[in-house]
Amino acid sequence: MTKAKKSEFHPNDYVVYPAHGVGQIMSIEEQEVAGITLELFVISFEKDKMTLRVPTHKASEVGMRSLSTPDVVSEAMKTLKGKAKVKKAMWSRRAQEYEQKINSGDLIAIAEVVRDLHRADDQREQSYSERQLYEAALERLTREVAAVTGGDEVAAAKQVDEVLVSRAA
Repeated sequence: MTKAKKSEFHPNDYVVYPAHGVGQIMSIEEQEVAGITLELFVISFEKDKMTLRVPTHKASEVGMRSLSTPDVVSEAMKTLKGKAKVKKAMWSRRAQEYEQKINSGDLIAIAEVVRDLHRADDQREQSYSERQLYEAALERLTREVAAVTGGDEVAAAKQVDEVLVSRAA
């Protein structure tokens, strides 16, 4: 089982860890934990100044995946163009659903959150918690778009913003 997972990810690969977004595998190392030797992916999240160690045999179980394909990115952009689907449920319930979508690591689900929480300049103000969720989703989306397209985050953010603004117009 470990051998199969080992070939899936390699050092210097960019991966998506659901709870933290895009990171880069720095190395694969062995470490002894409680008397058991574990093989671990060492993943660096440069922007957050964080390093995460994930056992190689648990990588797919925790939802770690390779970057999305360009097709998935264009599908996410199409999702952004769609009409916002805001349910009439209580905010606490919607916030929970948005949080789950963001932490799912699924690019399309993250794009849905960005689409649903995006506010044009002429719309009402967002609450603090709405803004926090929106910014978290937007950051995850732009980081992955930047990593997939090989560009920088500023260009990816501009691309996402253009899609959102064109939708509002």
